Amino acid sequence: MSENPVTVAESGNGPYAQSITIRHHSMNADESETLGGHDTGPSPYEYLMAGLGACTAMTIRMYATNSGWPLEKISVAIRHDKIAAADGKSKIDRFDRVVHLIGGLTDQQRARLLEIAQKCPVSQTLQRSSLVLSSLG
Repeated sequence: MSENPVTVAESGNGPYAQSITIRHHSMNADESETLGGHDTGPSPYEYLMAGLGACTAMTIRMYATNSGWPLEKISVAIRHDKIAAADGKSKIDRFDRVVHLIGGLTDQQRARLLEIAQKCPVSQTLQRSSLVLSSLG
């Protein structure tokens, strides 16, 4: 279990606005105005995509550095959508991730780094079922 909990509390800046504290970091979350929020911060799904993108870039960077490969810069663009599941009745989440790699990499190195993207811990978490336990404090 992580040592430092993430704390989220209503900020009072609108019906959905939240203040987030992670160690010494402070952030805001909210829904867009089209969903009834005041857009005072990214939405929860935007934070989820940011976590996936950051984890992807960090994992690729670690692998390229440990391999001594000439990777100069990484950027990751992510989109999220809900799509029909195989049963045709329910929905599943789909994350489209586009990885941009800058540097003098070979085609084989680029292909390997794309494979490594699938191995980032957040990617693996999203690809399997999770257990979320709730209790009153």
